[in-house]
Amino acid sequence: MLLAIALTVSLQDIGWLAGEWQIASASQCVEERWTGASSNMLVGMSRTMTDGRTTSFEFMRIEARADGIYYVAQPGGRPPVDFKLASESPVELIFVNPGHADRLKRVIYRREADGRLTARIEGESAGKSFAEDYPYQRVPPGGSRCGASQ
Repeated sequence: MLLAIALTVSLQDIGWLAGEWQIASASQCVEERWTGASSNMLVGMSRTMTDGRTTSFEFMRIEARADGIYYVAQPGGRPPVDFKLASESPVELIFVNPGHADRLKRVIYRREADGRLTARIEGESAGKSFAEDYPYQRVPPGGSRCGASQ
């Protein structure tokens, strides 16, 4: 019972991730959406659109388990891959999977002081380390969204 309470508090603490986020340019738009935290999970999705067509998507969740909190990714709807929460502060979440057979080793979410959200992936490809940042802006109520007709 105490474990469940601690995990619920932790999920509520990362509720700042909830909402609609996007990165938009003239030809491409990346959106990420997260539900609010329940007692055991946040659910998310991401979609990249290029010239009005969906070019990639991902289903995600952050879930409380008996042994910790996990970020679970399903890029392109493939089987889930788990990343365990290794570090959490009021402004940053670091999920790791050093044994991941794919190239990703870390997924990081950072709440910036100006209200933006930066998602970062880190890993290894062909023996070389890499990192990619995704600087999202929150989509305000009634704001323009990816794929919305103008």
